[in-house]
Amino acid sequence: MTEVQQHLHWGADALWARLEPLLPGISVEVVARCESTNTRLLERARDSAGQHDAPVTRPGELDTLSRDERTPYGRRVVDIQPCLLVAEHQTRGRGRLGRDWVASAGASLTFSLALPLAPIDWSGLSLAVGLALAEALDPLADEQPDAEPRIALKWPNDLWLADGPGRGRKLGGILIETVSVGRRRMCVVGVGLNVLPQAIAGLSHGYGCLQEIDPGASAPAVLACIAPPLVQALRRFEAEGFAPQRAAFARRDLLRGQNVTTTLAELPEGVAEGVDARGALRVRAGGLHHLVSGEVSVRLQPGAA
Repeated sequence: MTEVQQHLHWGADALWARLEPLLPGISVEVVARCESTNTRLLERARDSAGQHDAPVTRPGELDTLSRDERTPYGRRVVDIQPCLLVAEHQTRGRGRLGRDWVASAGASLTFSLALPLAPIDWSGLSLAVGLALAEALDPLADEQPDAEPRIALKWPNDLWLADGPGRGRKLGGILIETVSVGRRRMCVVGVGLNVLPQAIAGLSHGYGCLQEIDPGASAPAVLACIAPPLVQALRRFEAEGFAPQRAAFARRDLLRGQNVTTTLAELPEGVAEGVDARGALRVRAGGLHHLVSGEVSVRLQPGAA
C-alpha cells in the first residue's frame, strides 16, 4: 500500500469551522510527516519575531532577558495567529524532560496547538489540558460521583488507561512550551495519544489505546472530539487558572493515595495526597511537600501499576 493510500480523511475544513468561533484567526493544518509538531510551531513563532535563538521555556519559566518589544519589519497581529498542526506521522516526537514519544502513522494522534496566552499564573496548565482531554474522551456523569473513570491523569502531564486504583497503562502525553513573540507569549500545547493497538516492547508503563474504550476510534475522530474542548479549556485557564478544576482533577488522579518515588534526592519516596490549588503535587513523607513539575519526575512504586 502506498503512502498516498494510507492518508486519513481529517475533515480539516469542518474542524476549522468549529474552532474559529472559539479561537478567531486559527488555521488548521495537516501534514503527512514531520519530526515534531511542537518544534515546527516554535520555530515558526521565533522566525516571525525575528529571534531565531529565542529561548523556549516551560510554562511559567519566562525568560527575563530585556528585548525590543516591537516585532520586526512592521509585522503585526498575524505573527501570533493561532494554529492547530496535525502530523499523520511524527518521526521525532518529544515528551517531557526530553524523552522520545513513540508514534506510528494511523495508530497515534499527534498534534500541537499554538496560541497567544497570558494567564495570571501558569501553574497547573498541563493538568488543565489533561483534564480537558480526559473529560472529552471519557465523560463522567455528575449524578454518578462514585463512577470510576476509564481515563486517569498522572501528574503532571500523562493520560493513563485505568485498570484500577493506582493501576493502568500510558495512553497519552502532553508537552507544553512557550516562546516570546514581540509583546506576547506564544504557548504551544503538544498532544500525543495512542489510538490503535500496537505491540511496543520495553515500555515500563505499559501501553493503552483509545480503541479499548471505543472500538471505532480513529485519529481524525479523536481530534474532532477533543480539539474544541481543548481550546475552551485553555481560554478558561487563561481567565481562571487551575484552582476551579482541582476537584474535577481529583476524580481522575492516578497518584492520589499511592506510594510514589521521585527524582528529588531530598524526597525519594512518599505518599501522594492530591494536588493543591496551583497544581503542585502534595507528597507526604514525614511532613507535607509540594512539588512543582519542573525537572521532577514521579513514579508509582514498583508493583503499584
